[in-house]
Amino acid sequence: MIELVLGGARSGKSRYAEQQAQASGKSVVYIATAEAGDDEMRARIERHRADRAESWQTVEEPIRLGETIKQHAGEGHCLLIDCLTLWLSNVLFDKQGVLQLSRFQQEKDALLQALSARPGRIVMVSNEVGQGVVSVHKTTRRFVDEAGRLHQEIAAISDKVVLVTAGLPMVLKRNGVRR
Repeated sequence: MIELVLGGARSGKSRYAEQQAQASGKSVVYIATAEAGDDEMRARIERHRADRAESWQTVEEPIRLGETIKQHAGEGHCLLIDCLTLWLSNVLFDKQGVLQLSRFQQEKDALLQALSARPGRIVMVSNEVGQGVVSVHKTTRRFVDEAGRLHQEIAAISDKVVLVTAGLPMVLKRNGVRR
């Protein structure tokens, strides 16, 4: 089963996803996509690490998400991927902020292929970034566009899609059926 959990910053989406993973009764593999580029991000990553159950295996993979899913997915596992939008920025842009379209397309294809062969349970967290104003900066517009397309493609193959706002989960799709 694939579950996509969307929400804004500090919406409670990660907490909700962690609760879903814990409730699965499966062995949880937490796949973290963040990279610590500054002190504030390092602190965020440390808070997330501290919040995880000690029994969970953590895999830190900022780029090769499809390959990581293939390596760790299984009937007895629940993969918790946090977060798709951080992964998207890692594959869409290089460290200098230059667009990397061929790498992005290759990694996106690998992700979608790995999800289609999905043994076990997968819970994915992502930021809903498309509900604000249209940015004047073309790089930001490109990121928002790609995030929206990625969410639509993953939602289409997901069994469940949840939007979390103010800590409240709203089910948009369940058992493959839109609400």
